[in-house]
Amino acid sequence: MSAQPRPFEEPVYVTRPIIPDLAAFTRHLEAIWDCAILSNGGPQHIELERRLHDHLGDGHIALFNNGTNALMTAVKALDLTGEVITTPFTFAATPHVLSWHGIEPVFVDIEAHSMTLDPTRIEAAITERTSAILGVHVYGNPCDVDAIEQIARRHNLRVLYDGAHAFGTKVRGRPIASFGDATMFSFHATKLFHTAEGGAIVTEDPALRRRMDLLKNFGITDEVTVQAVGINSKMNELQAALGLCLVDAVRPERERRFALAEVYADRLRDLPGFHVPETPDLQADSLQYYCLRIDRDVSPVSRDALYEALKRFNIFARRYFYPLCSDYVPYAARPSSRRENLPVANRVADQVLCLPYYGALGRDGAERICDTISAIVRDRV
Repeated sequence: MSAQPRPFEEPVYVTRPIIPDLAAFTRHLEAIWDCAILSNGGPQHIELERRLHDHLGDGHIALFNNGTNALMTAVKALDLTGEVITTPFTFAATPHVLSWHGIEPVFVDIEAHSMTLDPTRIEAAITERTSAILGVHVYGNPCDVDAIEQIARRHNLRVLYDGAHAFGTKVRGRPIASFGDATMFSFHATKLFHTAEGGAIVTEDPALRRRMDLLKNFGITDEVTVQAVGINSKMNELQAALGLCLVDAVRPERERRFALAEVYADRLRDLPGFHVPETPDLQADSLQYYCLRIDRDVSPVSRDALYEALKRFNIFARRYFYPLCSDYVPYAARPSSRRENLPVANRVADQVLCLPYYGALGRDGAERICDTISAIVRDRV
């Protein structure tokens, strides 16, 4: 038996936010202090919108205080009603934004490979109450945007994408936000690019952008006119300043993550029952998460057993997304949540394990994690 790997001295989590140089952040804070503008689309906000085009394309960008409010505002701006078809394999915010608007999320199964909405299952779920399709680019894997667009056109539906994981994702060289009516991006601290909390909606439609700008500021058009029922979901200047410090850090961080992906793939692909992602494309993939899939019928160690065993070595992987949203208390009783309707999603949810994946981990850290996984699988340590 090989020597047992030693635990990490400090906890190693699934991700770790990039932290800017404090002096650089302070310079932005000084500029904010000098002009005394803290919110309502100040200079930092304007500059961050401009800089983000390098990563999100030429669409119209609206910044928000978090991704959930961004998605809620897009749902309102698109006038969605009735039912919206979406995936159960996502973060809770995706169906929640629909429910908050009184819209029923209708869950449809996912593709086994991409883990995104299966277009072949969508049309059977469309009713006279369906107003839109809300797809999720899971782990940055793009939905089948062409098939979804064709379905939407046939049935006169809106298409909204949750691209929380998809910062930098492209399809055939096109930015992911150029598909559908609008795409949400999350800038939470767990994301590749972040503003501590924050988010954005990107759309090709300038009128939709103007409506979202109205709705995220209480529906106010001027100091005496409130034109619509809005909320307060504006990104403030401190968030935007942090983003400006980090926008140039995305490319080197992606390169470091690419190196980690190579280590994980080389070391783990031959373990029985382990399925590793395809080699990422630095020009097209978001590199947001590194997700293994472990087939419990083949692997000597189940996903859950590995998840628990890693904790003993101070390694905290995550089972994104387990359980499915369709199993949550608010949704479990709905007809579309029945397990027989979602066989692929239920199988995938029992297999996925996202490993620590951030540049500061380094190749040595990734090698240690692989040593630990190999020992758990080989020796049941």
